[in-house]
Amino acid sequence: MIQFDRFTLENGLRVIVHPDASTPTAVMNILYDVGARDENPEQTGFAHLFEHLMFGGSVNVPEYDEPLQLAGGENNAYTTNDLTNYYIQIPKENLETAFWLESDRMLSLAFNEKSLEVQRKVVSEEFKEHYLEKPYGDAHFKLRALAYKKHPYRWMTIGKELSHIENAQLADVKGFFFKHYRPNNAIMVVAGNITTEAVKALARKWFGDIPAGSGNKRQLPAEAPQTEARSMEVHAPVPLDAFYKCWHMAGRLSREYYTTDLITDILGGGESSRLYEKLVKELQLFVNIQCYHMGSIDPGIICIEGKLVKGADMKAAEAAVEKVLTDLKEEPVLEAELQKVKNKTESMMAFEDMSLLNRANSLAFYELLGDAAMMNTELDQYDAVTTKDIKETAQKIFREENSSTLYYYAKN
Repeated sequence: MIQFDRFTLENGLRVIVHPDASTPTAVMNILYDVGARDENPEQTGFAHLFEHLMFGGSVNVPEYDEPLQLAGGENNAYTTNDLTNYYIQIPKENLETAFWLESDRMLSLAFNEKSLEVQRKVVSEEFKEHYLEKPYGDAHFKLRALAYKKHPYRWMTIGKELSHIENAQLADVKGFFFKHYRPNNAIMVVAGNITTEAVKALARKWFGDIPAGSGNKRQLPAEAPQTEARSMEVHAPVPLDAFYKCWHMAGRLSREYYTTDLITDILGGGESSRLYEKLVKELQLFVNIQCYHMGSIDPGIICIEGKLVKGADMKAAEAAVEKVLTDLKEEPVLEAELQKVKNKTESMMAFEDMSLLNRANSLAFYELLGDAAMMNTELDQYDAVTTKDIKETAQKIFREENSSTLYYYAKN
């Protein structure tokens, strides 16, 4: 059971305190309720651009990393389609340094053309290196655009196209910041050998005077149920043919999410999974194959992807995948197989909870979902999944009219 306290400042900043007397370090995790789904479709990639801009200096602190390193701290950040997360690990006696640095970033960045130009270049290079020039790098761009027609999940976190970042203007960037990176749109978790009273005092001192924003009233277009199969062919200079197929699934707060999560392990969670056993080991159609989902808050997609053995026929490979899915839809999963993936999930969650940083991150995420206390009941949701749930959810998801397929052919 993860213990925590919570309070909210007058400007709307939600603060969670997770005491742990066993560690000499402290963690500060600040989660902003903004991701790629909150972007203007004509100005995508801004949430990810901010992940970089936030390290380019704030209004009173020209250099973020140096004072943190002098205090023995480490930091990093990540952006998804749903959220942006910043975190610091620091010796507990220097925790106030983290409060100083993070509060100044939340107050305002040091917006200037030079900083924007530097980070624009960094992100543009990342876009080119990982997505435009890398083999199969554009696959998920195409797959998302195929699966989503209305919802902003139709573009990647890095952005829909390179020009959106290259053309980002200082006024647009400022507007995005003062709309989304406000105390009332943030959740701060402080964890380690600290007391709630000490965190309250520090939070009020450093964050209490930061003005609240206007509030982010999210009204995203809902994706209509898919009624016919979609497909696309790509021919590119890659080493092997690749197969990508995805289906729409329930969102993060649905009970069905937990069933689908276990289905990904049954189908593609390692070398003893059904897809690997059948298609890699037995039929030798694929070099590798996996099944996963995006873990998104709004209704997302579950995907199967694999690289084909050289010379293997794409349609034969797809038919073999469909046969594995048909078996899952028609034959009940054995209790032993279901228990195996439940055990795997439990051990993975237990391993993650050993890290103070992971606990802080998880508390922020569950608070974003609605209540940090969900962290303590998550395992119960997996335990409650039955073999009947697996069969029914598989039947609901793996319908051809609910699918989008990308056939990625290697140019001869």
